[in-house]
Amino acid sequence: MTREEHLKFCKKCINRKPNMQVGLLCNLTGEKADFENDCKSFELDHLVVEHIDDEDAVEHNEVINKLSDKNIAKFKSEQNLTTALITGIVVGIIGAVLWGTITVATGYQIGYMAIAIGAAVGLSMRFTGKGIDQIFGISGGIIAIFSCLLGNFFSIVGYVADAEGLGYMETLGLFDYGQLIPIMSEIFSPIDLLFYGIAAFQGYKLAFKTFTEKDLYELEK
Repeated sequence: MTREEHLKFCKKCINRKPNMQVGLLCNLTGEKADFENDCKSFELDHLVVEHIDDEDAVEHNEVINKLSDKNIAKFKSEQNLTTALITGIVVGIIGAVLWGTITVATGYQIGYMAIAIGAAVGLSMRFTGKGIDQIFGISGGIIAIFSCLLGNFFSIVGYVADAEGLGYMETLGLFDYGQLIPIMSEIFSPIDLLFYGIAAFQGYKLAFKTFTEKDLYELEK
């Protein structure tokens, strides 16, 4: 067994003994744990279990490191990337429409809308996809960014429609898409990079299935 596997037992054992130089030792032997599979001297410290966090989500990378191969295989069999992608794209489009509508109605581009879109995309993918593979987070971040860009595009369409007295659908049909990149470059602001980055991070981070410390303990005990 590895040191990390030993510590899964030692951290919850009443016989643990902290040592500033080498970490946790066994109070019975004065040495680091060296057992295989199970420790015959293990005694559960119920006070430790009572104080395990059951509210805050553990970082995804840490979750993967703490889950056993058996549990990782189990959760991978339950995940659904296709459903997560469809849900994330639909939510992203809805968010982009809201972004465009609010921007045209208020006359201001509200950067926090990007963060909200990223969070909505990520959470929707988490709920429907139940994913633990890295592709879920990467997909959530990419969808979030494209949704923000789409929101900006809808804002432009809205402004053109209002200026020309046209309907939005009519404007979409008449729009000169060859001018889209120059127009978006013209209205682009460096602060947009910050909001897009946060949106991508939210889409990435929130797209994964979450576990608390208590969840991991219950799974791996």
